[in-house]
Amino acid sequence: MAQASELARLAEAADVRFILALFVDLRGKPCAKLVPVEAVETLASEGVGFAGYAVGAIGQQPKDPDLMAIPDPSSFTPVPFLKPGLAIVHCDPHVNGVPWKYAPRVILKAMLARAAEAGFTPWVGAEVEYFLVERDGKGGLRPADTLDTAAQPCYDARGVTRMYDHLTEISRAMNELGWGNYANDHEDGNGQFEQNFEYAEALTTADRVITLRYLLTMLAEQRGMTATFMPKPFADRTGNGLHLHMSLTSDGKPIFPAETDEKGLGLSATAYAFVAGVLEHACALQALLAPTVNSYKRTGAVATTSGASWSPRHATYGGNDRTHYIRVPDDQRVELRGGDGSANPYLAIAGALGAGLDGINRSLDPGQPGAGETKSDPLPLTLLDAIQAFEADDLLTGVLDAAGGGVAAYFAEIKRNEFFAWHSAVSPWEINQYLQAF
Repeated sequence: MAQASELARLAEAADVRFILALFVDLRGKPCAKLVPVEAVETLASEGVGFAGYAVGAIGQQPKDPDLMAIPDPSSFTPVPFLKPGLAIVHCDPHVNGVPWKYAPRVILKAMLARAAEAGFTPWVGAEVEYFLVERDGKGGLRPADTLDTAAQPCYDARGVTRMYDHLTEISRAMNELGWGNYANDHEDGNGQFEQNFEYAEALTTADRVITLRYLLTMLAEQRGMTATFMPKPFADRTGNGLHLHMSLTSDGKPIFPAETDEKGLGLSATAYAFVAGVLEHACALQALLAPTVNSYKRTGAVATTSGASWSPRHATYGGNDRTHYIRVPDDQRVELRGGDGSANPYLAIAGALGAGLDGINRSLDPGQPGAGETKSDPLPLTLLDAIQAFEADDLLTGVLDAAGGGVAAYFAEIKRNEFFAWHSAVSPWEINQYLQAF
């Protein structure tokens, strides 16, 4: 009898009956097939097939051969709290036996290989912000907690308590999975929350962001709510960020801290060079960190009902100061604050890593912390501006092409089309502004 695969052993140990073989397209859409445990050996050895064009933005046409999702057993995640006997496994799409260059997880793995060649292991923590909403009688959005109406609701103990059942269910799920949930809070917008988990190696964290979005969505639906990661669902309230805390180790040792630092933040020259690389490529990087039309309603906001947008408008860096594009809370990590809830975590991390490694490779200097906005370029005002900056940046296009050419151009085209589809729609604002203006 053939030896059981690692995936089969994991499924048996966790009493799993069905496996959701999952991956995302370039937009971050979760795609999966539900595989019974009786077919786990076929899943492990051959993967499971998809018509790639039907998936969405993953670089295929109807005539193309099947996209085969090959599971990564190290990502095996039982989720019995969602459905008894269910597990998720993240997959690397392949075509004709070769990792598919348009697959976001494949792109990140290619960038991690480059980092390893340079002697680095990247570590990432992610802050996943989301709103819990429902439709009102007219079809508009409102917080699912109709009592959540305070002008400054951030950290409100009452708002957290009213969502206690939802928040604690998610917290228990994270801890059962070994993610190390350490805080759950009401964020700055009415109906907005954040639930934090410990940092991990870059690929693991990217997988967990996708898993968490899926769990939040499904568990909220079970309570009659909608969990949304949309960057700016409410015009007058704070939007959803996806802040990334990044660091590097070499031979298992942290390389960001330094005993002496003339700039005063406790960072090494390598860490400052990493920061400088991210800042230099910031405008192009926003195409990956803020990849939707709606993203620029968030980054363009000057204020909200709470008094702040919490969204950087210039590529600056500083110490424990949340107004910067890159915040340095301590000497262990840097926090990249340009990302939002629509970001594909694989692409966002790959892009930030590529930019940071470029800074290290070129020994760039970010200048003094807290440099004024006049010394830095403003971030893109629209998705179209971000895509134009992205296309002009050979380093960032090279990140998307890390597993094979043509991906960056394809990504830019679908995002440009997204911008013009929005631009072609007639909005209520235009009706109100122009209907009888002339």
